[in-house]
Parts: sequence; structure tokens; C-alpha cells
Amino acid sequence: MADHAELVGAITQLYAGDPSIVESKTGKALLELGPNRTQAELLAIYQQLVLVGSGLEDEAEIDITVGELIADLHAGDKRRTTWDRYVETADAFNAPGTFTALIGWEWSAQPAGGNLHRVVVTPQDSSTAKQYLPYSSFESQDPRDLWRWLEETSDRLGADFLAIPHNPNISLGMMFPTETQGGDPIDADYAMNRMRWEPVVEMTQIKGDSEAHPLLSPTDEFADFETFPFVLTPDGGSPDPQAGDYLRTGLMRGIEYQKSVGANPYKVGMIGSTDSHTGLSTADEEQFSGKGQKDSRPELRSFPTGIGASRGWDMGAAGLAAAWATENTRQGIFDAFKRKEVYASSGPRISVRFFGGREFEAGDADAKDLPAIGYGRGVPMGSDLPPGSAAPTFLIEAIKDPAGANLDRVQVVKGWVDEAGSAVERIYDVALSDGRTDGSVRVGNTVDLTTGEYTNDIGSARLAVVWTDPDFEADRPAFYYVRVLQIPTPRYSLLDAISLGIDVSETGRPATIQERAYTSPIWHTP
Repeated sequence: MADHAELVGAITQLYAGDPSIVESKTGKALLELGPNRTQAELLAIYQQLVLVGSGLEDEAEIDITVGELIADLHAGDKRRTTWDRYVETADAFNAPGTFTALIGWEWSAQPAGGNLHRVVVTPQDSSTAKQYLPYSSFESQDPRDLWRWLEETSDRLGADFLAIPHNPNISLGMMFPTETQGGDPIDADYAMNRMRWEPVVEMTQIKGDSEAHPLLSPTDEFADFETFPFVLTPDGGSPDPQAGDYLRTGLMRGIEYQKSVGANPYKVGMIGSTDSHTGLSTADEEQFSGKGQKDSRPELRSFPTGIGASRGWDMGAAGLAAAWATENTRQGIFDAFKRKEVYASSGPRISVRFFGGREFEAGDADAKDLPAIGYGRGVPMGSDLPPGSAAPTFLIEAIKDPAGANLDRVQVVKGWVDEAGSAVERIYDVALSDGRTDGSVRVGNTVDLTTGEYTNDIGSARLAVVWTDPDFEADRPAFYYVRVLQIPTPRYSLLDAISLGIDVSETGRPATIQERAYTSPIWHTP
């Protein structure tokens, strides 16, 4: 559970008659704007809060400043009732071994419209969570202040936390920066603090995919996937992509820092998630319910969403977080995140194993005890390769979603530091379906554009391989991660077009996509 820390519960408490909010200047203005609590009125209230909160007070209908908004709806103990109820709800539905409900919140900083949001998660229960109120961007928009608060709260209560950056693709280059918000260069101290609190980053979600961008990775034919160029400011905008916006270039910056300052600030694992604000969290194309009320139904998706200049069809039906945990409990899952043994899916429940070592043999890919071999002879995703000068081998297994599409291919994405000290990238096709040996040969496409149906007549249900890096140089920092591609399937924009009786080109988005999964990397550090 990860609602925004800013103003959490304020509108609920407003309509519940909380006198501390109802009698405030902001409360009175909002009740006047939405006395009957209709959908249109609530959307109008939301829009006014966005304008004021974004610093566009002159454009708002309500005569409220940012300072008044914070004082009236957020400051002091205004959020206490909601927060206590919130964490009690998480405890009530948490069933160890069966269903895990984690307590968390979203720190929603967006300086100058750049997305620096972090989702904070704790394995502790409500008795601990009630001893603090969630730290928000109203307290500070600098992630270093968030880390300081996490450290102080952890020391005071014995609690553990992790913060998960999300949507790097719309961060205006600030998610994987070359300097702090104060203008200081990234150094080893910054790197150590960031890696203590932020071991994982969100790779893919509703507001686009953050793995790579075709302008930053021009040799990657699959880089243009669910590209979302819009910033979060109400006045819109589509800035050029920057290296600080994407996971792959962030990982590349990280190994450059490893070489130059002796520490890697961007040594992160990868997950996916939905970021849905409808209460209907689904990553299935055929069940997609939109980002929020403005794009929740097909007939609404030709209109602006209120997020920059985007329309409903610009959203992606993504994604999911997968964790190789020892048990389905808060601590078990939290520990998997901390050690980065996690991976991202754009929606399908693809199962992926990824181990690195120097002793794997070709036959291991078909062994019945593949995970035991992986753990016994190597390290899992999210880890460092053991020291050594021999070229590493990787044991990889990908299995299709049991209710979904077959797999097209498995790729290894490698980044390393060249002789000049700059990071470079290369993508290797390590396993191809249908007996192909040439990755430039496409798998085909069975999607019927008139019905939105597809078949599994192409592709493979399972792809497994042992691969050795043919270009390994022991003295160069490097990372490796796996990308698994499905065969083409219908995007929800096609399903909407069929439902609405329009041509899919009117959606501005493709008719089909190749869903995918991304593992956390394995690093080589000389």
C-alpha cells in the first residue's frame, strides 16, 4: 500500500467533517468548489490541488497559496487519523505465507516538474508505523533529506526501510544525476547512502518504460517500447531524453563512478509496478482500467489525462514486480528487495532465473534442479560475480506466463567501461525461439487486427541457455542483465479501437507490442 504522503486522506477527512480541515481556508474553498462530491466536482478539486501544489497558483480558481495548502491539509497532526487507519488496514489483511500486505507510502517530489518520486516500504507492522508520520516532499524535495529521515527513524525505532525510485523516464535527467541538488559532484559518500536506502528502481509502469530510449541506445532495435515523453507539470511538455532518465544509461553511469570514485551510486535492481490511481490495479492489456478517472474507459482515452500533454492511450498497461523470496512474508519479500533478487515485468507473469559464475556447463540449462545448480555454482540476479580473471558464464532460464504468450528471445544486455573510462553497451541474443540462429530474423506476428486475437503457433514456452561473455576484460567494470521478449500480442489501444469502431491509428499508439521482463543485473567489479 503506497499512497502519496502529501495530503494523504485530506479530502476524505474534509467530507467526513473533520473540523480542523473543514474550518480552514483551504477546506472552505474546496467545499465551495465541490459541495455535492460528484465525479466532476472531485476532478475539479484534484485539478486545483495539482495547480497550487505545482506552483501555478495564478492559474488556479481557488485563492490559496502553497503555504496555506500545506498548513490547512497536511501540517501538524492533520494526517494522523488517515495514517493510523491506513496501517491498521495493511495489518488486517496481511496473512503470512498466503498474502503479504506491506506498509508504505510515496514521497512525491518533482522539482521543476521532474519526477523524483520514491515509494518507501517497511517490513514492520502498524505498532511501529504509528510512531511516525510518513515523510513527504512538503518536508523536502531532496532525496538526501529523505535518506537522513529514514536513518534517524530507523535508529529511533529499530525499523527498516527501503525507498524505490519510480518513473526515471520523466525525471528531466535527475534520477541518475551527475551532481546533487545542491550542485555538489556525486561522490563515494553519496553513493553509499543511496545504495543503503535505494537498492531497487522501478523499470516499467503505467507512465512508460524506463529501460532504454532509442535516441540514447540507437543500436537497440527493441528500445522504443512504451516510450512516454511527458513531464508531470500541468502545462505539459515533451523534453528530450537524457542519460539520467533511463535505467540502462543510469547503470552505465554507475560503473563509470565505480571506476572514478571507487563506489557505484546506481547499483540497482529492477522491478515493475502499475502506479494505477483507479483502485483497479491490473497490468493485463484486456483489463486495463487507466491511470485515473480521466482515462479509465476506452471512450475517455482520446482526451488529456491531466498528466502533461498525454492522452489516455499514452499510458501503458504495466507492470509487475517479481521477487525470488524465501517465503511469502513481509520480511521474506523485503529481504529479496534488499539483496536485489527481484525482476520487472511489463505485465505478463514470465518466470526468469539468472545466475552468474565461472563453472556453469551447457547441460545445466536443461537440468531438472536448475535453481540448485545456479545457487550452488554461482550467484543470483542482483549480486556481484566472485573475483576472477576467467570469462564469466551465465545460467539463464525463462518460462512463459502459463496463461499468456510464448517467448520470442532471451537477450543479455551488457555495459562496461572502455579504455577511455566511458561506459558502452552491447546486446547479445543468447536464446532464440523456433530454431532461429540469427537475431535479426523476427519471430513473426499472429495478431488478428480485426479481432485482437493471437495464437501461440510461434515462439517457445521455455528458453534456457548457458552463455559465456565472448568480450570479457577482467580489468573493466561491467554489468549484465537479462531481457526476455514475448511474441507480439495486442496492445490495449487495438482492443479499444475494435471496441469503439475506430482505426487503431487514431489512438496514436501501436496495435501490437512485445511484452517483456527485465532481471536485476549481475556486476563484475575488478
